[in-house]
Amino acid sequence: MSLSLLLKEIDQLKKEISEIRPLDEYMCKQIKEYFRIGLTYSSNALEGNSLTISETKVVLEEGITIGGKPLRDHLEAVGHSQAYDFLYNCIQNKTFSEGIIQKLHYIFYHRIDVKHAGIYRSVQAYITGSKHALPLPKEISQLMSLFIQKYKNQEEHPVITAARIHKDFVYIHPFIDGNGRVARLLMNLILLQHGYTIALIPPIIRSEYIQALENGREDDSSFVILIAEMVKESQKDYLRLFS
Repeated sequence: MSLSLLLKEIDQLKKEISEIRPLDEYMCKQIKEYFRIGLTYSSNALEGNSLTISETKVVLEEGITIGGKPLRDHLEAVGHSQAYDFLYNCIQNKTFSEGIIQKLHYIFYHRIDVKHAGIYRSVQAYITGSKHALPLPKEISQLMSLFIQKYKNQEEHPVITAARIHKDFVYIHPFIDGNGRVARLLMNLILLQHGYTIALIPPIIRSEYIQALENGREDDSSFVILIAEMVKESQKDYLRLFS
């Protein structure tokens, strides 16, 4: 399906979702918790976290560790869940900043490595399997400043902006670890700020997702379409909760 048709479907689904809003306090909480589990599980699983979605739910809702699973996997779940809460605090601003990005990373990462949490990397990083080199540490500060300016007053469709923010952030790779998680949080921040739902990228399409990111340096159309498809599927999932 072409991007233009996808965006039309997405905006129609957004309209349908708007018609059932505002939700009462109970339903707002239920929806938020539903997507907390889904986003925490899927985003961590894309990076190799071994917790299943049901195990993620147990860790977050009951505070119970899962026998045989690495401590780091539990810390990633808890950290991502708290970063998700911070995301909701930023919805009304209709913008984002380096401070918000660094705070998101700090909240997610400080239990794992407090020394590097929220701090731009000072060592060279590499993406396994990618033919493209990442920026040098000395370039990151300027690149992040340009990144913020680039998306400060975007007038393209919010779903396109969200996808490109995700893509460009991953290419800068400003932190020593956790860049993919922060990129997906930023993508969802933009979506939420413009009235869309949380968008999940299921681990089952990990290979397709990584390949689209890799190809996006030359032509990002396949990546933008993939993200648009995920937005659409998440909207349909949202509506199914009320059917």
